Amino acid sequence: MVNSTQSGSCCTRRRALARAARRGFTLLEIMVVVTIIAVLATLVAPRVWQALATSKSKAAQAEVRVLAQQIGLYMMDNNLSRLPDDFELEALTTGTNPYLNNKEDIIDPWNNPYVVIVPGEQNVDFDVMTYGADGEPGGEGEDMDVVNK
Repeated sequence: MVNSTQSGSCCTRRRALARAARRGFTLLEIMVVVTIIAVLATLVAPRVWQALATSKSKAAQAEVRVLAQQIGLYMMDNNLSRLPDDFELEALTTGTNPYLNNKEDIIDPWNNPYVVIVPGEQNVDFDVMTYGADGEPGGEGEDMDVVNK
């Protein structure tokens, strides 16, 4: 036979354990977790921004090469030995057989239009370039100009 005092203490222990499990986190525990997350964010965020900037620069390099190739095809198809001084990249997006499918293709990763310089400063015929994140000539890092080579 079971002693009634033994069964009562068993239930009391279960209730006490259940209450302890429902208590949740203390303020100190929450503060420690928030501090750890803040430290990790401080260490990771600059690297993420740097990777993003590098990827935009690499995308711009690839896009100026493609634009230069499309301009070369445009020149061959139209029997041009030299681009007109007032050539605009929009000419590649118009006509029955456009060289570029979207007008967005002439916008750089920083949402600035690509520029064509005739005659070129770095290439003989023309330069296709973007002025980087700041949209101004010159600069370093993310603001550096990207020119086709």
